[in-house]
Amino acid sequence: MDLINILKERVTPVVLKDATTHLTEKGNVLATFYPFILSLLKARPDLISTLQNSLNPRLVDIFHSNFAAKDHLLQAINLGLPQHELETTLNQSIAPTLGVLQDLAGSDKKQDILHLLEQNADSFTGLLPPWAKSIVGTVGLSSVGTATSQIQQATSVTPHKKSGFLLPIIALLILAAIAVFLFKQCSHKPAVSTVGTVTESTSSSATMALQPAELHIATGADGKVANCQALVGNQAMLDQIKSQLSSIFGQADICHASADQQFAGELTDQNAMAKVFAKIKGLPNISLVWVGNQLTIQAPDVAQAQKLADELKGLVPNMQVVASQSADAPNAVSKSNAQAGQALASINPDQANANDVVTALNLQAINFATGSSEIPAENKVILDKAASLLKQLPQAKVVVKGFTDNVGKPDANKALSQKRAQSVANYLTQQGVSAEQLTVIGLGQENPIADNSTKEGQFKNRRIEFELINTETSTTN
Repeated sequence: MDLINILKERVTPVVLKDATTHLTEKGNVLATFYPFILSLLKARPDLISTLQNSLNPRLVDIFHSNFAAKDHLLQAINLGLPQHELETTLNQSIAPTLGVLQDLAGSDKKQDILHLLEQNADSFTGLLPPWAKSIVGTVGLSSVGTATSQIQQATSVTPHKKSGFLLPIIALLILAAIAVFLFKQCSHKPAVSTVGTVTESTSSSATMALQPAELHIATGADGKVANCQALVGNQAMLDQIKSQLSSIFGQADICHASADQQFAGELTDQNAMAKVFAKIKGLPNISLVWVGNQLTIQAPDVAQAQKLADELKGLVPNMQVVASQSADAPNAVSKSNAQAGQALASINPDQANANDVVTALNLQAINFATGSSEIPAENKVILDKAASLLKQLPQAKVVVKGFTDNVGKPDANKALSQKRAQSVANYLTQQGVSAEQLTVIGLGQENPIADNSTKEGQFKNRRIEFELINTETSTTN
């Protein structure tokens, strides 16, 4: 199984879906990043659970306080992108990459994903650049204890008669582990006060590295809380959030929340929560994101968002309040579908490659009406073009996958996603694609690619994905 090509087909279109600049550079950056993250997850299986447990996995979850290694990665991987766009692009690829790995492994269990990586290591380890190997090594050796344990395990299973041959290698490994330990000790050495005799404690350093607490709330068309997610460092803060929401909105147990020691235990200006919640109560389709010292408000109308933001500024004096308009779904759909149509039109039918067809299909946005599986007319035009190419590629086997947001009951969402994916497959067969080429899967709200606490994120999660499962024989040549 070629994991890198699969990620290029399934993750790259998702990350670049809304991009308007530097498309080529971002695509090349992602192609370089995939072997790195796969190798790192194979070397550090504990990172799989760490990233799975993060609401919005980012590079900081991988590197934690190892800023030198993170900077090394960004400098080495950059191909002319502005720094912010580079890091944002990589951050946006982590969650869908995990989703694809879980899908291919048939499970979200760490051991199953690790087994998948180990079985298919040949498809990505050979593509790892030399600079990336050093970073994987640095991040992989989290402590001298870990390295020493690995060395001891290696020596314990080595026949005695070969010990003379291995001694130089073992010595070099130990020296390397010591060097890594000393480097980390120096780079994380607490600052010493020049005024008194007190130095910063290890616990203070750890506190400085915490991620800011996060609270995401979205109201539905009825002005009630449709989605709530929180990540804070202690249970007391979670209880306070839930209590305030229940008191203001009259809705119990409406927040998907968890306590995680990687996050701060408090929200900036948290004493104003009740007043902030009261301001958005009853307002339809409002998104509120409370992270660090920034409060972001989204509304369907930018004037409404700005008015609400101005009212909130006096309630949270220590925060920056930002207003923005909610994603314009019709424009986003038109833009995505135009990109898909152009990509399909650029494919030479006489030299068609199924990889290119599937990549183009994944650029589109099939915006089904609420509760409906009827394919919009503009998507039928795209599917017509794809069908004419797939008919010439009878060996190509394609999986059509349906996904929803997390609004509603999981079982109902899974059934709806299956129905929508089947609708797309049925349309392709009506245009002449063999039914034997197509497999349909409905995954419901599993494997989200965006934050379900915002309307924009929900829109992105309601999607159809296409996966080519036999890349070797899918060309017209």
